[in-house]
Formats: sequence, C-alpha cells, structure tokens
Amino acid sequence: MPAKEEGKKLQKGGIKKRKQPDEDRGGETKKQRGQNGDGGKKHLDAQSVGYFRRVGERLAEGFQDEEEREMFVENVLAEVKGKAMVVAMDCTGSVTLQRLLPLCRLEQVGEVMAELSGDFKAVSCDRCGGHVVESALRQMSRWTESSTEEEEEEVTGVLEAQVLSFGQVVRDNSGEFIKDAHGSHVVRTLLHVLAGCVGPPRSDARPGAKERNVAPQLTDFEIPTSFWYEMKSLTETLMENIKLSVADAVASAVFQTMLTVCHRKRPKLCKQLLTRTMQYLTSRSAAPGVSPLLVFLKDQASSRLIETVILLSHKSLLGDLYKNHLKGHVVDLALHPIANFPVQRLTAASAKCKLFPRLFDELVQGVEAILATGHMGVIVQLAQSCAESGEKQDEMMQCLLRAFHCFEPGSRHASCLPLFMSLLTYEVYYHSETAEGSIQTEVPLTSICYHGSRLVQALAKFKERSHLLSSLRSLSPADLLTLASDPAGSHVLQALITTSSDKGRGKILKRLEGQFIKMACSRLGSRVLEAVWNSASVNQRQSIAQELVPSESQLRSDQFARHVWAKFALSHFVHRRAHWQEIQTGESKKRKLFSDMFD
Repeated sequence: MPAKEEGKKLQKGGIKKRKQPDEDRGGETKKQRGQNGDGGKKHLDAQSVGYFRRVGERLAEGFQDEEEREMFVENVLAEVKGKAMVVAMDCTGSVTLQRLLPLCRLEQVGEVMAELSGDFKAVSCDRCGGHVVESALRQMSRWTESSTEEEEEEVTGVLEAQVLSFGQVVRDNSGEFIKDAHGSHVVRTLLHVLAGCVGPPRSDARPGAKERNVAPQLTDFEIPTSFWYEMKSLTETLMENIKLSVADAVASAVFQTMLTVCHRKRPKLCKQLLTRTMQYLTSRSAAPGVSPLLVFLKDQASSRLIETVILLSHKSLLGDLYKNHLKGHVVDLALHPIANFPVQRLTAASAKCKLFPRLFDELVQGVEAILATGHMGVIVQLAQSCAESGEKQDEMMQCLLRAFHCFEPGSRHASCLPLFMSLLTYEVYYHSETAEGSIQTEVPLTSICYHGSRLVQALAKFKERSHLLSSLRSLSPADLLTLASDPAGSHVLQALITTSSDKGRGKILKRLEGQFIKMACSRLGSRVLEAVWNSASVNQRQSIAQELVPSESQLRSDQFARHVWAKFALSHFVHRRAHWQEIQTGESKKRKLFSDMFD
C-alpha cells in the first residue's frame, strides 16, 4: 500500500509509518541482512517493524470507545493481510498480534488463522509464531458471546473451521509437533480449547517462587459439538506416539496436559487413557522379575508422566500400581533423586484409600534414611496423608521422635518442636557429643526451615498434639516472638494456636504476654496476632487488648500495627468498653455456631 494512502487509512487509528534510520537495500536492517542464511525465512522490513512496534504501543494505551477500537483493529488487520505469517514470525509483529487478537471479532481471528494455515506447522513451531497461534486458538473461548444462535454460528464458523483444520495438521504431524519446544505448547493449548477450558496466556517471563509449583487456574467454556469428536481423534493419534512421552520431556508435557484436561472435562475418556498409559508403561521389557516402572520412575521425562497418572488415577489403578509394581521398592524409590517425587504423589493420592496403611508401613521403615538423604518432601507428605486419612498418626509421631533422637528419655519430648522445625537431631541442635543425659542446655530458637515448618503444620492437624503443645509451652517468650516473626516459624505458631482448645490456647497466650506489642509491629507477627484473635475467646481477646492499648501512639503510627489497632476495634475498647464487649460476644457466638455446623 502506498505510504500516502496508508497514512489516510490509519489517520483515525493514530498510527503512521516512519522510515527507519537503517532502512536501505530494499528495507532490510543490518541485523536482518545478517540473518539471510536462516533457511530462507522471510523477515519484516524495518519500516513494518517500526509500524507494528507503534501499534503495540497504541494498544497498550487503550481506547475511548468501541467504535475507535474496531476502526483501529480493522486498519491494522489490513496491514497484516497478505503477510500474516511473516508478521507472526517476527518478534515485534508477534507481540503486537498477540495483543491485537483478543480485540478482534471472531471472524477476523478466523481470517488470520486461515492465512496462517498456509503452513501451520512452520508458524506453530516458530518461537514467535507459536505464541500467535496460541492466542488465536484461545479466542475460541469467546464463541458464545453472540446474542442469537444464528449469529453465533455465522460469527464462529470461520474460526471453528480453522481450529478443526489445525487439529488435522497436528494429527498428520503429531510426532514433530509434540517434540518441538514451541509446537508442543501450541498442541497443549489446542487440547485445552478442544476440551473447553483455558488457563492464563503463556508468558516468556519466569514464574516467581510462589507461582512455580501452583497449577494455573482454568476457566471452562462451552464448545461446539465438533470439538468433542476432534478431541477424541487427537487423543487417539497422540496415544499412537506414547513411546515419545516416556523418552522426551517436551512430549511428556503434552501427554500430561492431555490427561489433565480430559480428567477435568471428559472423565470417562481420561480413565481409558490412564489405563492404556499404564498398560504401555508396564509392558515394556525390563530385567527378569523387575517391573519396568522401576526404571521409568527414575527417568526425568517418564517420571513426570507417571506423577500425573498417579495424581489422576482411580483407587483400583493405584492399588494395582502398588501391589504389582512398587511393593517392596518404595523406600529405595524415596531415596532416589527423581523417583522420590512420584512416591510423594502416590502417598498423597493414597490418603483416602485402603492402600495408605500398607504404603505407610513400608515407607515408615526408611524415614531416617530418607531424612539423611534430604528428601523432606516425602516425610512431609507422609505426615500430611496421616493427618488427612486419620490413620497411623501415633506411629508417625513416635517414628519422628526416634528419628530426631528425642524419644528416650521422656524428658526430651519437650524439645521436639525446635528439632522438627530445624530438621536437626537432638545432639546436633543442643551441641551434645553423646546421646546420654536428659536435660539440655538453654539454646535460643534458630534454624527454622521451610520443610520443618511444613512438617509441624501437618503434625498440628493430628488428633493427638500433646507433644507439640508441651514443647511449644516450654519455649521462652523471646523464642515465641522469634517464631512469630520468622517466615517459616510464623505459620507453625499460627497453626498450633488456632487448632488448640480454648484452654490450650490460653496457656500459650499466657506465655506470650509481654510480646503482643512487638508482634503487632512485625510484618509476620501481626498476621499471627490477627489469626490468634480470630480464634480467641472474648476473655482472651480482652487480655490481648489490655496489653495493647497503653501503647496506642506507637501502634497507630506503625505500618503494621495500625491495621491491628483498627481490626481489633481498640478505640472502642478504650472509649466504649461495654459496646466493644457486646460486639465481641456476638462474634464469638456466631463463630461457635458455624463451627458446630461444620464439625
């Protein structure tokens, strides 16, 4: 399009092409000229790159009304038409298209997909183009937004046809797609769309620590009938490539997605797929008398697939897995750097099955060896499953007391909490050279670690918590403040106090007297104090309030404590005591009522 005509067309959209400083030799930049040897891949000229960069900036600004947005989108799509593949496979063009597609009407998305269908495989397996195809596929979740059924069919027909066409391309080239680092992500998005559930858009940014192990939230949507049949066909084709799922980590991730979305949306199909997957894994050749699963569980790619199978399996399949393949080998697997993760999943999945006591009896024999190896996730999950199932809790506690060398003599029981939280044995924690003696020297609370905190939080859910609570009450007020202010320890203190009876909570709060002001002024301590307040009786709340109110100016000026002052209604406590008492009594009765309903 001539620059003059284009300038008129995009005037209302606010975007005009500008010639780039490095534009020469047909519009290529020096960087692009240096990439001419990349298999003949075409590149956007510098003028177009600048144009799409400015489009992206304009999209980030937003639009005043729907008419302005629609006009802008049409203008940009006119520029994309005829070169959608080149735009999609350019870094700048890809980012711009990903932002643009959610603003397009569904027939417009379908038209872009139709142009990309010239070589779906090439664009999907491109590091930039794959993101565009994913974004286009995800727009199918909007297909029911139309007001009437006739309008719905007319609007979505093009896009639906293109999604089905893309599914056919994937089935024809499934092996290449699922092994490709970029194409595999597109297949995973296709599986989500065909099943009728989408998660948040994929990002190149690395997830933070809190997000890394959290499953993405999925949003369900209705799908056309044709997608049900396409999903069945696609899963059949993928199962023909199951060999890749146990040999290739990228392909394994595709199979995990397939099983997960089917479990959510097509449970009967999922059950069939799980059974067939296990049949394949257990039918491979191995050493005589040795289950092939014992080999697969120690492999990075196949172990992740088995983790997903365990997580989604029904009780009978779990029982068969343990009885015929894992029995007698669980401790060895728990000691392995890779296989210990599937053991954790099996321990979690068995918590509500008859399998758990048998699994526990075998696994508990290796607790000290597992601790020595440092695979604390196994120990924590074992404790959590004891809490969830309500079984083997006494055996678990005794086992831990022995493992941390505080079972005998009985006087050492009082030291169990610091040992569990630090994951150190009695001798190491108290710097004792021998295991003799029963009275330890005073050691300040230190070395509270993440897994130790999770272990105690699991133990806090046991029916019998006397050892933990006695140990907690033996800590000094300074140690309790340390616990309340520690990132890992604060969760422990909160769990132990809030799960205690009124009498037990009162004993702990008695030990905390004199520390409430410091807790209120701590980022973590204030949260613990609020949690304690929510579970406390009226008399306990009154005791806390009486300690806090003399330091009103300090509390109201502190960035954390001022929230405590407001939430505890301490101004009412000072000036309208009877009214405050009435409100707290009402809240206490309401809390007890709800507690009785759910118990």
